[in-house]
Amino acid sequence: MRNLFYALICVLALSACNNSASQKMLPIYGNREASTKTVDGKTVTDTIYQTIPKFNFINQYGDSISNKSLDGNIYVADFFFTTCPSICPVMHRNMLNVYKEFKNVGNFKIVSYTIDPKHDSVDVLKKYADKLGVTGNNWLFLQGQKEETYKLAKGYMVEAREGNVHDGYFILVDKQKRIRGSYLGTDPAEVTKMIADIKTLQAEPDQNIAQ
Repeated sequence: MRNLFYALICVLALSACNNSASQKMLPIYGNREASTKTVDGKTVTDTIYQTIPKFNFINQYGDSISNKSLDGNIYVADFFFTTCPSICPVMHRNMLNVYKEFKNVGNFKIVSYTIDPKHDSVDVLKKYADKLGVTGNNWLFLQGQKEETYKLAKGYMVEAREGNVHDGYFILVDKQKRIRGSYLGTDPAEVTKMIADIKTLQAEPDQNIAQ
């Protein structure tokens, strides 16, 4: 009877471990469609998920940064402008916690797109980064054409439009450029959750593979 009891405990423990492992996969957001193909004479159906569109912008150092520049990286994206008097300063104070947590991680980046490229020149973005205490290439401040930036925002499932109007969300993107989370950047609790989710995402098998 005792052996049966211990056997049952072991089964329950293994089940709990498996459930715990399955719960550590973050959801994938956005549109998706089925793609059917034939492999070795068998019909195989894959799910094609929404991914971040192509772009080619300039960072705070004057370097060209494209979607390809982010290959092999998990990253967090947001939209802002340097003269924002309301939510942007709060968002980026909170984002500093993310930067400090992961600044020594080689395959993680933060990408902030300005929605006011006329004012936010390379020099202005560099001064803004310096004021935050940001160095190196782990946090990129990017400037592109206004309309391209607005279009790109839709790819991240957020809004940016004329009048320097933008959402205050941080968007978590995986190595396959799929959206894995959305967090209110002005809420410290949401940002703390995002930090935990980044670590969860890093542990996913297909994010551990070097790319």
